[in-house]
Amino acid sequence: MPITRQTVFLRYALIRMKSPIKVALLVAVMLLSSTAPAALYQVQIDQSQWQLQASPFACRLTHQVPEFGSAVLERGAGESVRFWLEPLQPGLVSGDAKFYIAAPAWRANQASQTVESLKIDGVMRELRLSEPGSAKVLAALRSGLQPTLSASDLSGSDAKVSVSAANFGPAFLEYSECLSQLLPVNFNQIARTAILYPPAQWELSQASRARLDLVKTYVETDPQISKIYVDGHSDNQGRRLLNRDLSKRRAEEVTRYLVQLGISEDMLVTRYHGERYPVVPNDSADNRTRNRRVTVRLERTD
Repeated sequence: MPITRQTVFLRYALIRMKSPIKVALLVAVMLLSSTAPAALYQVQIDQSQWQLQASPFACRLTHQVPEFGSAVLERGAGESVRFWLEPLQPGLVSGDAKFYIAAPAWRANQASQTVESLKIDGVMRELRLSEPGSAKVLAALRSGLQPTLSASDLSGSDAKVSVSAANFGPAFLEYSECLSQLLPVNFNQIARTAILYPPAQWELSQASRARLDLVKTYVETDPQISKIYVDGHSDNQGRRLLNRDLSKRRAEEVTRYLVQLGISEDMLVTRYHGERYPVVPNDSADNRTRNRRVTVRLERTD
């Protein structure tokens, strides 16, 4: 038991007391005071709710845990599902923590399953699981199980954060509908696209057209896209003027296809540079393939 003012007082009282009964009572009080119950953060079953935030860019389910904060399950466009806890304040839980799947009280005979261990410091605002761990949490919630975090609280005592699966089913149906409307890519995945070419060619391949189709799908959904820069390039094989003309044809072909898809010409800025800006040295066949390209870059307003 830690040496505290209360402990010193109790020990002094123990020395002064003569009655065996009083001594026994005092010892019992000391034992009870030295064993603090674990803090448990959880919501009552009848108050458990999962709230959906839906958009073409992300589908997010949020669950409020009283006095602790919230649990978040999210899948962004072009990404896997992610799960994390957001404490109301950093340091609310800390130390070496364990995330596991527990059965509810009416299924107490079912063993718990460890998901993964976490190292939580005092400044973390989000306690994130890995992608495999997040997938296990989603599967557990769909099965009516309780994802639970075991850690330490501000006083160093044991603390548990329990995420309720109550009312998760209806919210998951809405979440699944959101997933069906999710974009296939996010901004970071589509903001800069490279279209590659065989030597002396400028026509678009089927794979290149499919990639530009994704660009069009994203641009028509995101109103923050203000400009699309199309830059043509070549390797250094052949005469410089011919390379410049080849890079021009490549860039113009990409621009033409984007306009055919319905993108406004006012958004497009078409440029060509010949062999002037290689991304890698032109010292091998593989590198020259990377330099024969058109880059399509999306510019976003803040």
